[in-house]
Amino acid sequence: MTGVLYGVGLGPGAPDLITLRAARLIEAASVVAYPTLAGAASFARSIAADLIAPGVQEIVMDVPMSVERAPAQDAYDKGAAEIAAALDAGQDVVCLCEGDPFFYGSFMYLFARLSANYQVEVVPGVTSVTACAARAAMPLAARNERLTVLPGPLPEDELRARIEGAESVVIMKVGRHLSKIRGVIDALGLTGDAVYVERATLPEEVVLPLADAPEKAPYFSMILLTKGADPWL
Repeated sequence: MTGVLYGVGLGPGAPDLITLRAARLIEAASVVAYPTLAGAASFARSIAADLIAPGVQEIVMDVPMSVERAPAQDAYDKGAAEIAAALDAGQDVVCLCEGDPFFYGSFMYLFARLSANYQVEVVPGVTSVTACAARAAMPLAARNERLTVLPGPLPEDELRARIEGAESVVIMKVGRHLSKIRGVIDALGLTGDAVYVERATLPEEVVLPLADAPEKAPYFSMILLTKGADPWL
């Protein structure tokens, strides 16, 4: 009998935001898999480190930092093959994914490769969007309000058009795109409605009005924007 692959969401970074279900699976795991980025330490593993038992088999997927998709796809191909070997040997595999596995989560790439041939169960996690909103004390949507989630790398013209047509906006993957995004929001006259959050729930967390945000932003940063009066009143 083949093993079960669990895609486990770890939340935005604070270990005490891991769900009880995820914690139980990690504690019981004999095989864990997780991504690293360009040889750096794994953020996903660091969140769950206290739950991983000694002697557990660890499958590390090192994903290169490149605008080209092929190197990253190769890394996921290799990781999927290693996971498949463990599953074929009858071992369950717990794959660690920061945030939520199906919301911009790295686990989606493994799910696409393995779900047709193996039993896969997904454990949702607290998303960075909800974590940032909570830390900024900023409700994002109420009643019939629409929430628009945008990736920061979008072209400037598309960002402008989508923000103009939105009510509440979350801009993810800000990083090196901060200057462009700030310029778009400022040109729309919405800077006063925007909040900048980086590394939400972690000790080095920063929450500021966008007008006071630093010149450079890390990858784990986000901008929240709600237009006009508080929609929840």
